[in-house]
Amino acid sequence: MQITISNTTLSLTKGDITHEETDAIVNAANSRLAGGGGVDGAIHRAGGPKIMEECRKIGGCPTGSAVITSGGNLKAKYVIHTVGPIYHDGKHDEAKLLANAYKNSLELAIKNNGKSISFPSISTGAYGYPINEAAEIALKTVIDFVKANKELSLVRFVLFSDRDFEAYKKALEKLTK
Repeated sequence: MQITISNTTLSLTKGDITHEETDAIVNAANSRLAGGGGVDGAIHRAGGPKIMEECRKIGGCPTGSAVITSGGNLKAKYVIHTVGPIYHDGKHDEAKLLANAYKNSLELAIKNNGKSISFPSISTGAYGYPINEAAEIALKTVIDFVKANKELSLVRFVLFSDRDFEAYKKALEKLTK
């Protein structure tokens, strides 16, 4: 599924983010940039040790922020590591922190002359963010960003499961009625 906003294509697809050929892919990292499970582990495995070496030099990343490394052995030129919030009850700034994770990743892509970026669904795995809520925050943040910034030609959400894809599709339809 895809739509065009300003001059940016916003695309939803089901797949494996480590196969993306966009300028940057986003890693749902932990604050220590220490690798882990899920998307984080998959990106580090596919990208090779160079990404972890660069992460160690950076040292860490606060929740809602983003840092950038090379893409290592990946097709993407860069990996943008962002830390989404651990979901508690929705009353601990989780929505703001999640939106910031997306916004700061987009800004970092542009700062590094990226024209295309692929996102996973941040915070919806081990961090427990409810998928329907997270999808709406992610898409609203991206839509608002590309309306105000014309540099990106493609923003893709690469979703791992049918459930995630359906949640994002439903949220996108709701936001673009």
